[in-house]
Amino acid sequence: MAGLLALALSEAAYMAEIVRAGILSVDPGQEEAASALGMSRMQTMRRVVLPQAMRVIVPPTGNETIAMLKDTSLVAFVPVTNELFFQLQAVGTRTYQVFPMLVAACIWYLILSSVLLIAQYFIERHFARGSGNSRTSPGRLRLRSIGGGGKGGA
Repeated sequence: MAGLLALALSEAAYMAEIVRAGILSVDPGQEEAASALGMSRMQTMRRVVLPQAMRVIVPPTGNETIAMLKDTSLVAFVPVTNELFFQLQAVGTRTYQVFPMLVAACIWYLILSSVLLIAQYFIERHFARGSGNSRTSPGRLRLRSIGGGGKGGA
């Protein structure tokens, strides 16, 4: 319980700062325009500010999630019986094969981190739509004309 509480408090502090930075990254003119349209503060946050802030919030949130997954191995030194590293260490001490269990723990952490990285990639791509950034569509090749553009130019 102590390890869970320590991880939760640490991650909560980081996440609060990430969300604050994301909300502050939105141009204040967006909020002014929404209030000029007659939107309430809650509507402005839900429909204008948060969709734009998600572009800034998602990447560090994904990084913190992966870091938290990796930090759970530190909880193994506190007797937590449901943690992956602790379970594999217990199996290793019963079978006298500690090193294969450590390799198995590394492989599990690698698999879980890889799955989270792939999920983060797709979530970032989803929230980057419409930002006008050439990095938003990594699978597409965009062609630009060189010169005058082709209409009546010399």
